[in-house]
Amino acid sequence: MNDVAQLPESGVRDLPDAASIYVNVPDPVQSTERPIRPLTRRKRRPLEWLVEKAIFLVSLSAILLIFLIFAFVGKEALPVILGKTDNARLRKPVAAEEIPNISETQLAEYLGLKPGELKNYDADTLKLLVELKGQELAQIVDEDSRVNTTSWRMMFQPHQWADYDKPQYIWQPVSEVPKYNLVPLVIGSLKATLMALLFSVPLGVGAAIYVSQLASPRWREIIKPVIELLSGIPSVVLGFFALIVMATVLQNVFGYQSRLNTFVAGIALGLAVIPIIFTIAEDALTSVPKSYSQAALSLGASPGQAAWQVVLPAALPGVFAACVLGFGRAIGETMIVLMASGNASIVSGSILDSCRTMTATIAAELAEVVFGGNHYRILFVIGALLFLVTFVSNVIGDIVVHRLKGRLEGRT
Repeated sequence: MNDVAQLPESGVRDLPDAASIYVNVPDPVQSTERPIRPLTRRKRRPLEWLVEKAIFLVSLSAILLIFLIFAFVGKEALPVILGKTDNARLRKPVAAEEIPNISETQLAEYLGLKPGELKNYDADTLKLLVELKGQELAQIVDEDSRVNTTSWRMMFQPHQWADYDKPQYIWQPVSEVPKYNLVPLVIGSLKATLMALLFSVPLGVGAAIYVSQLASPRWREIIKPVIELLSGIPSVVLGFFALIVMATVLQNVFGYQSRLNTFVAGIALGLAVIPIIFTIAEDALTSVPKSYSQAALSLGASPGQAAWQVVLPAALPGVFAACVLGFGRAIGETMIVLMASGNASIVSGSILDSCRTMTATIAAELAEVVFGGNHYRILFVIGALLFLVTFVSNVIGDIVVHRLKGRLEGRT
């Protein structure tokens, strides 16, 4: 008080009064409130623009390439799909007098020529070719030659052939009467794929549960890379191992007759599928919140019970997606089944019999067929059928995954 009283009058006059102090103090609210400017997009540098466009072009080219593959396969298989092929050898002979009444396309098909090749022959030569074709047809006495084996009925239904006592499903493309029944190939593909899944799904999912929920960090760092390294082994190496080592060992252990069969091919195929199922299932199990397992453990459950009864049901959509991708990988594999399945196109329900898959048939026969021939186009029909099976399996898998997610989230 004394110090204030002793201030000189000049000093007191120099001090601002209370009103001036209040007025000059900035309002904290007003000082912090600034006009909000709209966020402007940062100007991209030329290099960033080029990289962005390059990534877009690469993605677009990949999609375009897949579309072109589909288009090419469909184009080559389209004549068989539309029923425009006919390989029946025994037909009604055409008389030489009927040549003017037949179109060039029908005459070329009858003589086995292309429509453009008819222009290279004069009328007398065409008449001679028609007479020779009639003599050839007159010498054919085999009733099987009347059958168009490229029709859909012959590709999926049994037929009573002359040398058999009952209707049969036969894939025998190289013979006097080619037989293109696809049922043995479909059955062989499904047998090998299901055998591979029966072997790989328990091991892959079980290993994923152990690594993600039960294993110590030290063992997790050892087991996970070792299993994933299996995906780096070429399929031809696995097929060679199955052909030389696995087939002999399994035959000595189980004592079956056929050394190369569906069982051997399925086990070798399962080794190629395990890394895919393990990786995706392990990611799905790891993504489950830790609170799920911790709550189960706090209620008295063992670590195994928590992993099996709590974590696995919560990760079921991802685990099922892993199995669907494993199915697609198994049914599309070529070299393993080509080397280890025995390649016998027979209809059998036993896994100890040899089988022949669709992929192995394409790989083994496509290089030996005549370009544009019936056999050539049938192989492309098999390729289109593989595309269809893979597409349908993925669609069904996606539907099931979404339903499982909805059920877990309480939407259904």
